[in-house]
Amino acid sequence: MSESARVDAWLWAVRVYKTRSAATTACRAGHVRVNGDRAKAAQPVRPGDELRVRINGFDRHLVVRQAITKRVGAPAAAAAVEDRTPPPPPRTEVPFVPVRDRGAGRPTKRERREIDRLRGRDGDDR
Repeated sequence: MSESARVDAWLWAVRVYKTRSAATTACRAGHVRVNGDRAKAAQPVRPGDELRVRINGFDRHLVVRQAITKRVGAPAAAAAVEDRTPPPPPRTEVPFVPVRDRGAGRPTKRERREIDRLRGRDGDDR
């Protein structure tokens, strides 16, 4: 293994992105930062470099342990990266509120009963 590797090849090799072209596209879009600076696809990464990768709206904080350029087995890929991503915040339960399309008319008797059931009401309010 060499002392440095292209950032797009390394991200692909450690399975952050499925394809190398996806890693290159992420670099071009500015979703990859190496030591705080925006990274181009050909920028070399060395052991000890910190990467911040934005995937699906969330940042992953990765530290390079080993510079690899070829796709290797999962245990070897896991050994080449240290994931320092903080755990996501806990989800809060939001009750489901039924939404009717505007202009859909009045709810049917069945739909009204389902709406009442979701709101926690029973139909015996008379």
